Amino acid sequence: MNENKEKTAENIKTKSSEKRSGNVSNPLSKKMNALKKAVPEKLRQLKTETVLQSDLPVKEEKKTEKKISNPISSQTSSIVARINNFNTNKTANKLYGYMNAAASSHRIVDYSELVYSLNSALEGKTSIHELFVTIHDLFTENLNSTFTAFGVYHEQSKCINMKLFTSTGGTYTSKLIVSDDTNPVVECFKTGIPLKRDDNKFLNIPYLHNSASFIFPLNTLSGCKGVMIIGKDSLENHTALFSFIANYCALFMHNVELLEQTNKYANTDTLTGLYTHRGFQEVLKAELKKAEDNQSNLSIIMLDVNNISKINRELGHAKGDEVIKLLAEKVKQNIRSTDKAGRYGGDEIAIILPDTNTADAKYLAEYITYCLSCCFVDDVGPVKVAVGIATYPECSRDQEKLLILAEQAMYISQAKGYKEGMSAIISSTDFNFWDDDALNSFAEVVAKRHSQLGINFEEELVHKFNNEQIVSQNHLMELANSLAGAIDAKDPYTKGHSTSVSRYSEALARAVNLPEDEVQRIKLGALLHDVGKIGIPETVLKKPDKLSDEEWQIMKQHPVIGAEKVLAPNAALRDLIPMVKYHHEHVDGSGYPEHLKGDNIPLAARIVAVADTFHALISDRPYRKGMSVEKACEILKDGAGKFWDRDLVRQFINIAPSLSTSI
Repeated sequence: MNENKEKTAENIKTKSSEKRSGNVSNPLSKKMNALKKAVPEKLRQLKTETVLQSDLPVKEEKKTEKKISNPISSQTSSIVARINNFNTNKTANKLYGYMNAAASSHRIVDYSELVYSLNSALEGKTSIHELFVTIHDLFTENLNSTFTAFGVYHEQSKCINMKLFTSTGGTYTSKLIVSDDTNPVVECFKTGIPLKRDDNKFLNIPYLHNSASFIFPLNTLSGCKGVMIIGKDSLENHTALFSFIANYCALFMHNVELLEQTNKYANTDTLTGLYTHRGFQEVLKAELKKAEDNQSNLSIIMLDVNNISKINRELGHAKGDEVIKLLAEKVKQNIRSTDKAGRYGGDEIAIILPDTNTADAKYLAEYITYCLSCCFVDDVGPVKVAVGIATYPECSRDQEKLLILAEQAMYISQAKGYKEGMSAIISSTDFNFWDDDALNSFAEVVAKRHSQLGINFEEELVHKFNNEQIVSQNHLMELANSLAGAIDAKDPYTKGHSTSVSRYSEALARAVNLPEDEVQRIKLGALLHDVGKIGIPETVLKKPDKLSDEEWQIMKQHPVIGAEKVLAPNAALRDLIPMVKYHHEHVDGSGYPEHLKGDNIPLAARIVAVADTFHALISDRPYRKGMSVEKACEILKDGAGKFWDRDLVRQFINIAPSLSTSI
């Protein structure tokens, strides 16, 4: 019996729905009319009462259900719920979006759940478009609204840019001029007061199903941002709640704008208007990704103002800022719209040139330097710059290496000066890595940018060194001299140290009558004895005071770094490892790194140890002046048999006065 009642009621509800939508020709209509007569009057009354209760909050509905004790009434309520669910499922389908809103008016809306869902859905969202889509989806799902629209005021054009989303998935855009005071959207925007209209014709959106519209201002402390419009016949007297949601959206929009402005200011240099160093790096990363995806070139131009330190010192920092600002203006005036420029350092400006090879980058650099040569700054004259260029992927595919190579080329440009009044524009493909200018500039770049890098510093230099094709002994000696020069450039306090130790070691090896081949091997090994210092942080190497215990432990790693990181990978240099690794061992076993004693220390390493100590004693250090030859010889004599080989010390003291002591 109960099942028959349920079927009967369900058919009645279906019939009623079809009649409202105009579908009176359905084949089931006759059967529905017959079933309708069989339903008791009491059932229809209970249905009507339950539908009226659908406008109450959810909690009130639950209380009403608990009061029902009649099993028939309870079953009837279940029937009505099934009828409501049937209708709700239809209207939720976008294919039924054209149906009259009355077909879904029975749905119960939990507004607290709506607010909770709104907060959850917007968590993690960072764009205004995401905000609009999220709000529309929630209103469509929870309110069965026919459309949601957002209007954002654009100050420059004095227009409200409208974006409308329909429940069937359509989107429309339009503009409303704020001078049109007859439009309710403009009225709401100007007054900041919510409005209701019985239609949506004021939006001028074709094919939009007509419905009542509720317009809410998007208010913030800084003013009205625009409007939010909901297409629905009734909001059941909850306009205050939707005003709150609109203000929530306005606050979201305001925060997004503030974040964009903050990022813009954070990535914009206040003096030049160019990208900051951080902003430049972010743009370069993105552009390199595009170049990789498109298999295209990308060039970097690095510009450095010459004599900027002298200008700041003699004419003041204001004059130096004037020069840098002039350089930035000339760069902005002459780069393409697709190019990006940033203030890379204090007086350095870098330019990113997408889809540009080295030749085209040089052409632009030449034009910029020409423009600068035509500009005169009071008390300074024409602005002169050094220019370096590196190109992806020709020079490197790695962002960090590409910047290092551009800087290195810039320093070489600085060293080469000017030709016919124009800057020497250098690309990283133009020079031999092993010539003096290249190595000195490379050491200067890495010293400036990577003072805390530690043993990773040597990777590029050692890679070049170990991959060089050795064609002769002279070639090998030439490379070793270049590498030693790079080490001395990193540690200015010991400039020329490697060369002097090599010369002293060669003289001592001859004094003890070693074969010529061994003398040449010792000469080469002594030249590279401190090669491991290329892996020691400059904060340790350049410390003006004596090293702390911790810093000393770091310094003591250089013999092992030199032997294992630099020499071991190169077959032509492996026989030099004993000299490099053990030249700090003492004959009494107190040295490092392996505490070897006496004759267990290779002879060549003992020779280098004496020569190394002597030059260290007579050289200036940041914490003391260099000693005289006589004083240095006395110290060697006192340590003979304890630190250094006694016979070698005696031989060296004999020849020391004849050696040049110039440092």
